[in-house]
Amino acid sequence: MYISVIIPTYNPNIERLLSAINGLRTQTISPDRWELIIVDNNSTKDFSGRIDLSWHQNSKIVQEKHQGLTYARVKGFSEAKGEIVVLVDDDNILDKNYLHEVLEAFNDKPDLGAIGGKSIPLFETSPPPWLSEFLPSLALRDLGERVIIDKWENKYPDASPIGAGMATRKQSLESYIEKVSKNNSTITDRKGNSLGSSGDNDIILEVLKSGWRVGYFPSLVMHHIIPKERMQVEYVARLINNTNKSWIQLLESHGINLWARIPYWTVPLRKIKSWFVYRAWQNKVNYIRWRGACGAYDGLSDINYPVKYHL
Repeated sequence: MYISVIIPTYNPNIERLLSAINGLRTQTISPDRWELIIVDNNSTKDFSGRIDLSWHQNSKIVQEKHQGLTYARVKGFSEAKGEIVVLVDDDNILDKNYLHEVLEAFNDKPDLGAIGGKSIPLFETSPPPWLSEFLPSLALRDLGERVIIDKWENKYPDASPIGAGMATRKQSLESYIEKVSKNNSTITDRKGNSLGSSGDNDIILEVLKSGWRVGYFPSLVMHHIIPKERMQVEYVARLINNTNKSWIQLLESHGINLWARIPYWTVPLRKIKSWFVYRAWQNKVNYIRWRGACGAYDGLSDINYPVKYHL
């Protein structure tokens, strides 16, 4: 099978992007087995002259003017020639065997639609102690040394891969690409100043609902660069706030949301009450938890479906 590696990027930090590219350069499978597609998602500054892709004859930079990670990914999918697509963020460094392990997994299990593995932090500075609770929200995870395979059972599976390092069969993406192309998706992932996500979760749900299975493979190891600015209280609070809101919207769009809608006029009251419930003034962790709850309230008041209101 042939692999297409896609790196969506917007005004990238060049040093981190170069680290991601160097991680790909050291892959153990031959370059003629895979291609590299960098999607410039309407960056305000040209970065093409600052990176060297001459080592890979099957590499290119393409443009996507429609702002948003979702559109950048779909652009990459449309350009991809491979049967397998691997999504790499511009701050991800894949271990040298990553693409080889991807091929092994898909060759071994023909009903797998999407897979992922470990996302290990590479902190640019020492992380503050309070950050440990929120590491999964920074696209970091380690589910242990056991392979986990899941299928569609009207819920979001634990083994579902995160967007960073996700590998999919291109065939399994057909329903997702069609949905986005027809503007039937309300989940557009990160866009501009918004930190809302769930775009990768949307991909997974479409893959599962199309009859494919998903899996976690511990042999797939990736290092995720975490800069100092992503370890600040306000950034993490805004990230979890935006993520919680988009998560509820995602579940609702797929008919698996378990929470009932709340009237919009109750949202300010709920936020005030939860300020005291979470004791948000006491410390950084409580404050971030409170901001996350506020995001959930915003999500539950924004979704539009006919259910009985409750307080």
